[in-house]
Amino acid sequence: MDLVERYLNALAAQLPKAVREDIVAELRDEIIGRLEALEARLGRPATDDEVEGLLREVGHPLSVAARYRPGPQALIGPTLYPWWLFGAKVGLVVMAGFTLVGLAVRVLVGDIYVGQAVGQAFASLFSGAVTVVGLLTIAGFILERQEKKPDFIAQWRVKDLGVFELGGDFDAERWTSDRIARGEWFSRGRERPSKSGREVRKGAQMSPVARAAASAIGWSVMLLWWTGLLQIRPIQPEEWAGVVDGVNYGRILGQMFAVAYWPVILFAVCRIGFDLMRVIAGANARLTAAGDILFGLAAAWGVLWIWFWSALSPVIWVGTATAFFERIRILIDRSGGQEASLATILMVVVVWAFAVEVARIVRAGARLAAGADKKAA
Repeated sequence: MDLVERYLNALAAQLPKAVREDIVAELRDEIIGRLEALEARLGRPATDDEVEGLLREVGHPLSVAARYRPGPQALIGPTLYPWWLFGAKVGLVVMAGFTLVGLAVRVLVGDIYVGQAVGQAFASLFSGAVTVVGLLTIAGFILERQEKKPDFIAQWRVKDLGVFELGGDFDAERWTSDRIARGEWFSRGRERPSKSGREVRKGAQMSPVARAAASAIGWSVMLLWWTGLLQIRPIQPEEWAGVVDGVNYGRILGQMFAVAYWPVILFAVCRIGFDLMRVIAGANARLTAAGDILFGLAAAWGVLWIWFWSALSPVIWVGTATAFFERIRILIDRSGGQEASLATILMVVVVWAFAVEVARIVRAGARLAAGADKKAA
């Protein structure tokens, strides 16, 4: 009986005080009843080992107590887990992108041996992955314990499920040896009607809510990286290209980083908040379009700042379209050397970025006028 009492004391410590006595009394009666039945079958008192075995059948005190506690019994339940996994994939892909950019820069500028750069990149990727997964788990833990779950979990629509069809083409069975042995490796085309590229793209589109969630996660990772809170080795401005043709690109980027630091943080925070609002509201088409216009204008203004007023402006700025295309011609002919090529590439990138933002604003304006849910982004 001493073992039974010790078991019940350990169990009682895990139970809410309001119901502790009633539950312990109920379990005591159950355990004693099972112990008496065991001793009746044996025809003698049970040994300590036999009592231990009986108590193990009842269950560990932590597990038994969990049955009587209100609320979820899992860190992240089966309903929310697929969303957590989706978020983890998006966050890790974005983080891997930042890591690869840093790796490429360090290798290209030659400030470190390739093997050392790869090793540091893997270390950064691992620590960053722990941070991303940890933050997502905390968010999932909080959501799991809310009485009312977000609408995007329960109020989904069948027409938004096309993204999940993409997984059908990556069935793990196709990669097993018995699949090859049966000669079915190359039989995919006979198993189902082939789809055109347009049909595949259309079927693989994310739902508006999924895109909003992915955007929020991606911008969150970017914000953590930008502020240095994500444990990925930051790219120092002085590591970029150094001095080329008398132009200190490291110093220029350092000045640009100092000026843009807080505006980028503000932009990212607003973007994350807007995307979360889209998730909660179901990614309303007009709301999404209005936000795309505002954020497109802000991004376009940032590109104009780079072109006209930043420390990089004297290097990339041209006053006429003729001068713009002349620099491109020199780049193509490679008659200007590496120096002209670097400045011209930066010039083209900035102009292209501005054109992309203008196109985004125009498309968002059309969606705002039409208000079509299916075009929400």
